[in-house]
Amino acid sequence: MSREAAFIQSLRAIARHPAARNLDDDCAVLELGSETLILTHDMMVEGTHYLPTATHGADMADVAWKLVATNLSDLAAKGAQPLGVLVGHMLGTGDDRFAEGLAEVLARYDVPLLGGDTVSGSGPKSHGLTAIGRATHTPVPARSGARPGDAVWVTGTLGRAMLGYEALRNGTAADSSAYRRPVPLLAEGRALAPRVTAMMDVSDGLLLDAFRMAQASGVAIALDSASVPLAAPSRPLDCMTWGDDYELLFTLPPDTSPPVPATRIGIVEPQGFAPLFLDGEPLVNPEGLGYAHNS
Repeated sequence: MSREAAFIQSLRAIARHPAARNLDDDCAVLELGSETLILTHDMMVEGTHYLPTATHGADMADVAWKLVATNLSDLAAKGAQPLGVLVGHMLGTGDDRFAEGLAEVLARYDVPLLGGDTVSGSGPKSHGLTAIGRATHTPVPARSGARPGDAVWVTGTLGRAMLGYEALRNGTAADSSAYRRPVPLLAEGRALAPRVTAMMDVSDGLLLDAFRMAQASGVAIALDSASVPLAAPSRPLDCMTWGDDYELLFTLPPDTSPPVPATRIGIVEPQGFAPLFLDGEPLVNPEGLGYAHNS
């Protein structure tokens, strides 16, 4: 078990409110009268979630964009309409560019800044953001609803963020926008929410996220690698494990077509000895299937 998984397991005894969904989902789902609020919080750390400013000249405007977009992607996977964000920022080099990028991404998605906090510190910079949304459909989609017989679908093309990261790291002229400025699929999530049986965004790699969906749903998911849309077809495992793509992974009942462009990549099967099968091969351990915090 990774250090991250062990820590989350210890928090489950504390997170007893039904809105926490036993910490098995990316968002809290809080019912308030006739409204259902969706809340999520993600962090980014220099050198882990973006290339260091000192060695690679990371643009803090891109960091702000990605911080917001990754949180909005969690809302998208719930079919939510964003209501606002709270931002936490560690002061340092590039603060003005961070503010510019923050203003740009919030204007792009018409999301208000509601508040937050700033701190000073030493070492790698860190940033946090809480996004608040309103459910547009109930019940709100979860990771845990996939049923045997459902088809498994994914939007977009996987591996584009990986190629963007490599372009930045290697200093080439190749397009790096998918890594620097991901696009949260808010409209797609709202269209899918009334139809899906399960949904989540692909943030840590297709294989790891499919593994998590299968575990949460108490099923097995069988993927066909030849069907997965890849940005680098010669590197299928890299594309399926690298992460940071923020596409939507979802399941639909048999003979149901999605209302958005997507590719069918597998099927949900009854629970067996492995949560995930890739081309018929069982994957019983999540280690190595995608990005996880192990240290």
